[in-house]
Amino acid sequence: MLNRVAVLSAIHGVLPALEAVLAEPDVSTADHIVLTGDIAAGPQPTQVLDLLTSLGDRVIWISGNADRELLEYRRGQRDTIPDPIAPWAAAQLREDHLDLLSSLPRSLSLSVSGLGKVLFCHATPRDDEEIVLVDSRLDRWKEVFNGLDPDIRTVVCGHTHMPFVRLAHGRLVINPGSTGTPYGRIGAHWALLGPGVELRTTNFDIQTAATQLSQDSSYPKITEWADYFLHARATDADALTAFAPRDGRDHSP
Repeated sequence: MLNRVAVLSAIHGVLPALEAVLAEPDVSTADHIVLTGDIAAGPQPTQVLDLLTSLGDRVIWISGNADRELLEYRRGQRDTIPDPIAPWAAAQLREDHLDLLSSLPRSLSLSVSGLGKVLFCHATPRDDEEIVLVDSRLDRWKEVFNGLDPDIRTVVCGHTHMPFVRLAHGRLVINPGSTGTPYGRIGAHWALLGPGVELRTTNFDIQTAATQLSQDSSYPKITEWADYFLHARATDADALTAFAPRDGRDHSP
């Protein structure tokens, strides 16, 4: 049974955001740091992977759809990736990075004090791209929970870059938001589990981070990328409008 677990999701290769969260006392003293996917697809993929790898067994890794896409692209299993920065990021990865990404599970469970058996995944327990939102209907949650072990009373996901905590069919659902590319509000978002749930935001110097990205990354459009994502130009309303049709609500009775 773990006492404290820090959860980071959607780092998306943003080293300054990752470093800011890792410097948090509650992260440095947590039993484990769980990554719920989309780790490297961004402007500093090798730096982020190398830093996380250096932390050893304290870090528990889960693959996200962006991690899978990087691997598939580099191994010739796909010709394109929807995210414009992803093909560039994939090209930066070393073979040891590819081996790491290929070894990551899609989900795993841990026992956490106060929360019991917790399932960690990227999007939903059964798929790394499915959309569920804070306002998704209960029938949608029932659908994505189908077949889940009844002992699992807490599910931690990511994917949509917006933090929330809600109940769905008696299960507590937690999304820590995005550490590197948040929607709706600036800062590096993460969550602290045990014995309760705390949604956290770590503030860092956005302009300094943008300058660092521009200097360290050879991505051709890095200045525009950093301005858009570090300043959270996409609002939560923008993101919900884009994602909502994909949670099946338009096809519900």
